[in-house]
Amino acid sequence: MTAWNNFFSDYLSKLYIPRIGWTDVIEIIIIAVVLYNILVWIKNTKAWALLKGIIIVVLFALFAYILNLKTILWIAGKTISVGIIALVIIFQPELRRALEQLGRKKLVVGLFNFGEGREKGERFSSKTADEIVRAAYEMGAVRTGALIVIEQDMVLEEYVRTGIEVDGVVTSQLLINIFEHNTPLHDGAVIVRGNRVVAATCYLPLSDNSNLSKELGTRHRAGVGISEGTDSFTIIVSEETGAVSVAVGGSIIRDIDRDSLRNKLEYLRKKTVDVKSFKIWRGRLKNERKDI
Repeated sequence: MTAWNNFFSDYLSKLYIPRIGWTDVIEIIIIAVVLYNILVWIKNTKAWALLKGIIIVVLFALFAYILNLKTILWIAGKTISVGIIALVIIFQPELRRALEQLGRKKLVVGLFNFGEGREKGERFSSKTADEIVRAAYEMGAVRTGALIVIEQDMVLEEYVRTGIEVDGVVTSQLLINIFEHNTPLHDGAVIVRGNRVVAATCYLPLSDNSNLSKELGTRHRAGVGISEGTDSFTIIVSEETGAVSVAVGGSIIRDIDRDSLRNKLEYLRKKTVDVKSFKIWRGRLKNERKDI
């Protein structure tokens, strides 16, 4: 027992334990706040998919380093500086927008705002699914064109900003009124987040997929385009035929029937999602999923 005590005494005497002062605590808090907001910014932009690609490249480079693959390491070393410059050029609009938002934030008031923690929940309610299906086929019956984008894991904030904020509970009447001919909000897409319509008249990227049918117009190509770059689920109502189609994962399913659409929405609805209730900056709530 004495030998063990001597061993631990010698070990602890050689162990260096730094003292943490109040300045160190402040530094830790500032770094944590900065890292959290950087991760939130990446999550809300296309940089999230790019970040995952960068992680794969880094792991590949680490693998090459372990195996001492000199040619691959030489190529990686020569291209890393060019890659950093390319990233700055590619994400110049997002970086500028992030700096503008940082300048508008109140850094002291509302710095920390804690909710009730994290929980798992459904993406939207069964009532919301029913309202979307009802609206789609009622608009199809009268040949009213519509483009409804349902947000999933990837936050579509950059597309929300191109439209007009609505922030209304999803109902069939609201959707029908938005897409009614000659109304101010009918042109463009509606984005649904959870149980709410967050914005209307949103601009979506058009798909340049040459394999798409030439019969498809701008509305359908926009629905496929948003599904190519995000994990969104998009419902398209044709103004010419009244047929309802869905676009997901860069593919389109044309002329889908009511029961099939309801089943797909039910599948999406039951996929669990993180509901974030911890906020660093005031105003983060508008990016979170909200229930009725």
